[in-house]
Amino acid sequence: MSLARNTLVQATLTLGSRILGFGRDLALSAQFGQGPMMDAFTTALMLPNMFRRLFAEGAFAQAFVPIYGGVRARDGEAAAAVTASEALSFMFAVVAGVCIALQVAMPWIMPVLLSAWADDAGVMFAATTAAQLTMPYLACMTIASLLSGVLNTAGRFALSAGVPVFLNLCTLVPLLAPFVVEMDQTTVLLATSAAVSVAGLIQMALLWWGVRRLGVTLRLGLPRLTPGVSRTLKLAIPGVIAGGALQLNSVVSQLLTGSNEGARSVLYNADRLYQLPLGLVGVAIGLALVPRLTRAFVAGDHEGGRRTLDDGITLSMAFTLPAAVALFVIPFFIIDATVTRGAFTSQDAARTADVLRQFAWGVPAFVLAKVLTPPFFAREDTRRPMVFSIAAVVVTVVLGAGLFWWLDTNGMDGVIGLAIATSVSAWVNVALLGGTLLRERTWSLSARFVSRLVRVLAASAVMAGVLLAAGIFYDDLARLFLAKEVAVLAVCGVGALVYGVCIVLFRAVSPAELKAVLRREPGASTPSGLD
Repeated sequence: MSLARNTLVQATLTLGSRILGFGRDLALSAQFGQGPMMDAFTTALMLPNMFRRLFAEGAFAQAFVPIYGGVRARDGEAAAAVTASEALSFMFAVVAGVCIALQVAMPWIMPVLLSAWADDAGVMFAATTAAQLTMPYLACMTIASLLSGVLNTAGRFALSAGVPVFLNLCTLVPLLAPFVVEMDQTTVLLATSAAVSVAGLIQMALLWWGVRRLGVTLRLGLPRLTPGVSRTLKLAIPGVIAGGALQLNSVVSQLLTGSNEGARSVLYNADRLYQLPLGLVGVAIGLALVPRLTRAFVAGDHEGGRRTLDDGITLSMAFTLPAAVALFVIPFFIIDATVTRGAFTSQDAARTADVLRQFAWGVPAFVLAKVLTPPFFAREDTRRPMVFSIAAVVVTVVLGAGLFWWLDTNGMDGVIGLAIATSVSAWVNVALLGGTLLRERTWSLSARFVSRLVRVLAASAVMAGVLLAAGIFYDDLARLFLAKEVAVLAVCGVGALVYGVCIVLFRAVSPAELKAVLRREPGASTPSGLD
C-alpha cells in the first residue's frame, strides 16, 4: 500500500479509539473532577500509559520491524518466526518480573509518586491498589507490541491500529456504571483500574489471532539469551529510548507535579488533548514509513528514501499544524465547551487551558520526531536517536524543574513551566535528528518541499485568524447555538473548512498529487480480509 494509504488506515482507526478515549476522559472528569481520586487514577495509569506509547504505538515496532523484516527476507518465514518467538519469550519474562516487583513495592513507591496526598491514608490505599491493578497491562503490551510489529512488516496495519479501542471501551463501563448503580468514588476508581488490565488481555488475544491468521506461528517458551535475542535487544532498547523521549519527559513532569494537589489532573487532561495529533498522525506515519524506508535503503534507492521522507513530513505537517493552531488559539473554548461538567468546573478548564497552550506550540515537533526517527531505524542506527533523546530529556528535567519551582514560588502555576520545557525539548530533539539527516545528505531541503511547507503554514495562519475571532465571541456563540458543545463543533468545522479551502487555493496539495499518493504501490499485495 502507499504511504498515504497506510497512514490513512492507521489514522482512521486511531481516530475511532481517540474519540472513545475522549469520551472516557469526559466521564473521568465528571466523576472525579480534579480531586484526589483523579490524581490517584492518573498516577495508576502513568506507567501503563508510558509502556503503551513506547511499545504499542510504535517505538518498539520501529526498532523490531527492520530486524524481523531482514530475517524474513534473507531466511524465510520460519526463521523469522523463530527470531520473533525468542525475542517474545525473553522480553515477556523481563517485563513480567518488573511488573510483579512494582506491584510488591507499590506501597512504598506511591507516597513518592503522589506526595501531595501522602498523609491521607484513604487516598494512598486507593492509589496503591489502583496501580497494582493496572500493572498486568505492561506484560500484555509487551506481547502486543511484538505482534503488531509482525503484522506491520507484512503490510497489515488495521488490526494493530484498531485494538487500542478496547482500552477505552473497557474503562468506560465502570465509569458509566454510577449513572445506573450507586457507587462511591473509590469503588469506581478500582473498577476502572482493573478494566485497564482486562483491556490489555483482549488486545493481546486479538493480535495473536491476527498473526496466526497471517500464517505466522509464534511460541512463548522459556527465556533464552540467544544470538538473535541479543541482536534484537541491542537495537530495540536504544530504539525504545529514542522513540520514548516524550514519554520519559512526561514521567519527569508527573513526578514534579506529585507535590501539587490537582496538578497531575491538569497535566493529564492537557496531555490527552495534545497527544491526539501525535497519536493520529505522528505514530501512523512513523509506522508506515519504516517498511518503505527499509526497502529503499536495502535496495540502495537513496533518492526514493528522500522522496518518502519528504512525503512523510509534508503529510504530517498538513494534518498537524491546524490541530496545533487550534490548541494554541482557543484552548479554553475547546476544554470548557467539551469537558466542563459534573465535578470539573470552568476554573479547572481555565487552568488546563493555560497549560495546553504551552504544549500546543510543541505539537509539530512531537510529530516531526516520529517522522525523522524512522530513517535511523531503517538503517539499524538506534544509538544516535537514543543520544538525542537523552539530550532532550536533560533539557526537560533541568528547564522543567527550574520553571516549575520558580513559577510556583512566585504565585503562578508551576505546571505551565513543565509544558514549556516539554515543548522546548521536543524542538531540540527535532533539531538534532533533522540536522544529522541533512548533514549526512540522507535528506535534503528541496525547493518543492520548502514551497509546499510554506503554503501549509499560510493556510494554517488564515485558519488561526478565524479561530481567534471565534474565541473572542465564545459566550455569544454559545448562546447563538443554544449549547457550548454545539458552538465548539461549529467553530472547529468552520476552521477545518477554511483550512481545506486555503490548502487548495494556495496549491499546497493538488487533486493530482492526492490521487498519486493514494495510488497503490507497484507490486503491493492485495490486503487480506484481516485488513
